[in-house]
Amino acid sequence: MKAKHLFVLIIMMTTIFDIQSQTLPASKKILVVYFSHSGNTRVLAQQIRDATGGSIYEIQTVKDYPADYQTVVDQAKREINSNYKPVLKTKIRNIESFDVIFIGSPNWWSTIAPPVATFLTEYNLEGKTLVPFMTHGGGGMGHSVSDIKKLCPTSTVLEGLPINGRLVRRAEDDVTHWLREIKMIK
Repeated sequence: MKAKHLFVLIIMMTTIFDIQSQTLPASKKILVVYFSHSGNTRVLAQQIRDATGGSIYEIQTVKDYPADYQTVVDQAKREINSNYKPVLKTKIRNIESFDVIFIGSPNWWSTIAPPVATFLTEYNLEGKTLVPFMTHGGGGMGHSVSDIKKLCPTSTVLEGLPINGRLVRRAEDDVTHWLREIKMIK
């Protein structure tokens, strides 16, 4: 009887260690930061958070973007062309405690949405590892990675993940594959 309990305990411990070994060592603190207008980037951010065990933070602007698609497209174009940085509602008080920051955005005119640019310029991200991810309607990552590198020249920027917005709810396998490729999980 004791041997049977010991065997069950060993199986349980092995399972616990296997689950824990799928993510980065505890010494690496992960934050998943995202801006989402339609909800697609939020879904992708939650998938990344679930796979990595990181914390999550939604970038929100003081003034909401219009719900009408064409109106928001036109506004985004104006903001990007003028390098406008909208005011954000909240601040992260302990950003220095995170080592890896996933940066999520919809693809607006082949780059990150202005609220994401605001986030990247408001914090000292020197020495941080930044990992971009983007939802899109056909434009992939656009030139968002190079734009992030320009905004954060003292950060390490890893390969990004673009997911078409229509496919985001079925993207868990793509997310897991990407996280393994960039060595964020085993």
